[in-house]
This record gives sequence, C-alpha cells and structure tokens, in this order.
Amino acid sequence: MQKTFDFYYDFGSLAAYLAHTQLPRISEQNGATPIMLPMLLGGVFQATGNSAPMTVPAKGKYLITDMQRYAKSYGVPLNFNPFFPIITTTLMRMVTGLQMRSDPQLPHFLHTVYAAIWVDSLNMNDPAVVTEVVTRAGFAAAELLALANEQATKDQLKAVTMRAVERGVFGAPTFFVGDDMYWGQDRIEQVIAALKA
Repeated sequence: MQKTFDFYYDFGSLAAYLAHTQLPRISEQNGATPIMLPMLLGGVFQATGNSAPMTVPAKGKYLITDMQRYAKSYGVPLNFNPFFPIITTTLMRMVTGLQMRSDPQLPHFLHTVYAAIWVDSLNMNDPAVVTEVVTRAGFAAAELLALANEQATKDQLKAVTMRAVERGVFGAPTFFVGDDMYWGQDRIEQVIAALKA
C-alpha cells in the first residue's frame, strides 16, 4: 500500500514555502506521496485565535533570521517579502480549482507562486502583478480567475480549511502522518521518522 502524508499549506506562510521545497526529499526517503491540502491560513487563525508570529516585532525579526538559516541548510533561495502579509485568498482558490480538476500543471503553479512571493519578493497583493506572474508562467490568467471565482472552488477551500481546524491545525505548514500532527517546517525530520516507523 502506498504511504501518504497530509500537507496543509498557504502561500502566505514563509515556513510553508520552506517545507514545500522539502516535500521531494520526504517522498524520496520514504516512498511516500504528499496529499496536498490548500487552506486559508487567515481562516485558521480566526477560528483558533492564533496570529502570525510576525505580529510580535521581536519574534518576527528572529523568525526571518531563523528561516534564512533553514533556507541555507536546505540549499534553497529565500528573500523576505516587503509586501508581507500577502492576502492569498484568490491564489489559494486558484490552486484549489486546479487541484479539483486534476490539472497536470498544478506543481508548476505551486512553484510559480511560491517563487514569486518568497524568492522574487513580488507584490502578489496586486492583481496586475499576479496576472503578469501567472501569464509569464504559461497560465491563462482570466481562466485561473474564473476558476477561483467558481462557487464549487470557494466551497472546497472553505471545507478543507474547516476540516483542518477540526483536526487541530492552528498554523502552516501542518503535516499529518495518519492521525499524528506535526506543525512547522522544523518538524520535517520527525515526519520522515514517522513515515519510516
């Protein structure tokens, strides 16, 4: 039986970006397939009373340094986005819509958006910038926006977000191996160990 693990994420989370870059390593070491679960982190925060670490100045300053250390150890690029926080509702609806129709370009879309936010430091709060980024990546921006605005897409994203809260999720990224939850990109080694068990 194919091993799987759940991966809850939101493009607006710097830690989720770093975790996303390590999904291939987790899969290679365990032969496990990630079940990608896009959620609205803002909705999770609202439901759980949590807030972004960046809202605490001293913690936010340290977090940037800490994440840069992890990026260096992973060998991946990282630049803090000066336009943070990025309001990701439309972007998360786009990825949900692509997932719902099993679009083979989904991994490319994930890479494109994560890179735009956390490598190129673009203002993905600006619809014109989003249009330029996705168009340059080979997507039809109008089609993606229409997909994001479909009621079924909105309902699916909301359902996944609420299910995450029901499972105990309070931040991103969050992994599940079976019923065991692991929060944060710094829990990757624990996820790998759990998949080997």
